[in-house]
Amino acid sequence: MKRRSFIKKGAVLASAPFITTGLFARAIMNKRIAENPFKLNYAPHFGMFKHNAGENLLDQLQFMHDQGFRSLEDNGMKGRSIDVQTKIAKKMNKLNMDMGVFVGHKIYWREPNLTSGEKSLQDEFVKNIKESVEVAKRVNATWMTVVPGHVDLKKEMAYQTVNVVEALRRACEVLEPHGLVMVLEPLNWWSNHAGQFLTEIPQTYEICRAVNSPSCKILFDIYHQQISEGNLIPNIDKSWKEISYFQIGDNPGRKEPTTGEINYNNVFEHIYNKGYKGILGMEHGNSQKGKSGELEVIKAYRKVDNF
Repeated sequence: MKRRSFIKKGAVLASAPFITTGLFARAIMNKRIAENPFKLNYAPHFGMFKHNAGENLLDQLQFMHDQGFRSLEDNGMKGRSIDVQTKIAKKMNKLNMDMGVFVGHKIYWREPNLTSGEKSLQDEFVKNIKESVEVAKRVNATWMTVVPGHVDLKKEMAYQTVNVVEALRRACEVLEPHGLVMVLEPLNWWSNHAGQFLTEIPQTYEICRAVNSPSCKILFDIYHQQISEGNLIPNIDKSWKEISYFQIGDNPGRKEPTTGEINYNNVFEHIYNKGYKGILGMEHGNSQKGKSGELEVIKAYRKVDNF
């Protein structure tokens, strides 16, 4: 009887590798990658890996972590319910993942708001920022994206700049006591956001220096700046003191690195060698569809993170 039990048990154990090879391989692979994070702190967004991870946001976070990512970027976090925000924050805390940017206010894409100097619009902006403080606390965020809005065609740029600086100083009075940072994002006119006031890094640097607050810094979106002005590494160096966050996308196409003209291996190595410890948001689409396309995104980041 004992012998039969032993033989039966042995047969089960012998067959186990053939039955569960896929599960073991997946577990080993996930464990290996999870213990090998990237050199820089890249942050995917929800939906980027949904074909592999499923629609559930918490499962997507787990998948991101298993592939070596240690942060999340979610532009739409402010629009999620408090319950969802809380669940996301709890999962990220368990995984020891950091929260990247979310959009901190209503953006005016077609008409001037902060550039106009209109008090009611400035008040609206400050109210939005106050609301975003509570979101940031809930999801353990440090940064929120700010876009000053459309140009005011009735005013010279100098007057518009003063109006923007004034609004940003008011916002900093709200953010500073909480140690939070709004990051100003210059946007390109030629492919995505014609008419926006903030377009280039030198302009953003000038505004940050004028605001003169630890709560007002630069979001250096590499994709936008390649289109607007190029000269990426020199502009990173010149504005380094005011940069608090990076975003990524290759050009043309705004897809993952290696799909366009930007030498991301060199750019990332330069950022790494400067000692950057912050987050780089993956604000781009996938060049290929489906599960295989999502895995190609991960492969691309492994390739350009190899320095």
